[in-house]
Amino acid sequence: MDFTPPAHALRQRLSLLFILGASLTLSVVLITLRVFMTHQLTFIFLLWNLFLALIPFGMSTMLGTAAGPLRARVLLPVGAVWMLFFPNAPYILTDLFHLEPRVGVPYWYDLALILSCAWNGLMLAYASLLDMQALVQRRLGVAASWLFATIALMLSSFGVYLGRYMRFNSWDVITNPLELFYDILNRVLHPFAHRGTWGVTLLFGVFLLLGYMTVRQLGRAGDTATTN
Repeated sequence: MDFTPPAHALRQRLSLLFILGASLTLSVVLITLRVFMTHQLTFIFLLWNLFLALIPFGMSTMLGTAAGPLRARVLLPVGAVWMLFFPNAPYILTDLFHLEPRVGVPYWYDLALILSCAWNGLMLAYASLLDMQALVQRRLGVAASWLFATIALMLSSFGVYLGRYMRFNSWDVITNPLELFYDILNRVLHPFAHRGTWGVTLLFGVFLLLGYMTVRQLGRAGDTATTN
């Protein structure tokens, strides 16, 4: 089992927070400038989407920095809420659907704006999943941690489908549970009647998993290069 000294872990966390903060600031600046340029709130909803993407990252950061006894007590309930909000982070990738030529702003500007937000959503998702996988690995081992990461990304992809195509959101678990449960159960029991559901889930899930594995491998390659 890998052990990272607390001081080193803190420096890594602060560096990550600085980079993510700078990247999020860029997205906010791009959205704000667009409002001033066009006097329209076309992409203002992306601020809310970024906020939702920050929730699972905030939860995983809290769990990762909590003391051992506290973390053990809150891991399951916080982990369940984390899984509920986790799809909001990669969901921003699908906001590329909103990209189209619009009067008053260059097409390339809107492309950069949406890509910036999508990138932040993806990086927040991966950073949060890294935290959660590390917690699972400490308790159950490497194999179980990768099983957890794979299931989390596949469930997240299903959640992205529910959000983009069915227009559900995380709050519907409380505000509209019966309809949400019925639509999910219907797709589970009748998969061939909902090929689009499972096509999106599997394709997007594989894409997210390969991206996550790439990010992890790049991190290991960078650590190896630094120590050699």
